[in-house]
Amino acid sequence: MSTFITYKNTPIHYTQSGKGTTIVLLHGFLENVTMWQSLEKILNIKFRVVCIDLLGHGQTESLGYVHTMTEMAEAVKAVLDVLNIRRSFFVGHSMGGYVALAFADMYPDNVKGLVLLNSTARPDSEEKKIGRDRAIAVVKENHKSFIRTSIPMLFRSKCRKIYADEIAKVKKEALKTSRQGIIAALEGMKLRLDREVLLHFGPYPSLLILGKKDPVLNYNDLIEQTHSAKTELIELENGHMSLIEDKEKAEQAILNFVKTHL
Repeated sequence: MSTFITYKNTPIHYTQSGKGTTIVLLHGFLENVTMWQSLEKILNIKFRVVCIDLLGHGQTESLGYVHTMTEMAEAVKAVLDVLNIRRSFFVGHSMGGYVALAFADMYPDNVKGLVLLNSTARPDSEEKKIGRDRAIAVVKENHKSFIRTSIPMLFRSKCRKIYADEIAKVKKEALKTSRQGIIAALEGMKLRLDREVLLHFGPYPSLLILGKKDPVLNYNDLIEQTHSAKTELIELENGHMSLIEDKEKAEQAILNFVKTHL
């Protein structure tokens, strides 16, 4: 079922399917709820699955010039409140992981488990912030060109030809993202807080799924975050788009995590 709520006079789009314990799926930058179609079919056999278009993405409109991860998390909370959902598992891909961490930071009692998929608990480095500013300048000039260039770079180099059809589909969905939505997300990611402490002391189980050849995130940096942490770690072989590049393994890892921590 696809529907909307109104949050701060802004339509927030979400879908839900299945029954049982709730799993909330939060997409990444330039993505939307359609990225979860395969995983949702696996999960909704036994679970209630809620997929939310984050601010400025998919069918959800923008709130302003900057969408912080906290503001996105508050919009997620508004959807779950309307649905009378109190505790859920959260799976966040890339930026969706930042939003899930912000939610877990603010509402720990509402989190049953946390999966970071190709994501990090650490904030942007100064170098990364400069890169985001450069990206914003490019987006202001031609946001569609930015999208077409950016999407293939999320994949491991050798996977770009192998998954050419899938990359074309990801681009098609990404091109639905407005210039304002892209800029607001880039500004928000640049401002996000360090939430690594949640991997060590969060009152819920957590899992980090990383790609060894992720061109976006630093492998060693991700490994460091799990040192002495209670967070589980799964390493996959390819890039930033594990649900495409390592589809079966990523889906199975998420399903196993939820089943283990019910």
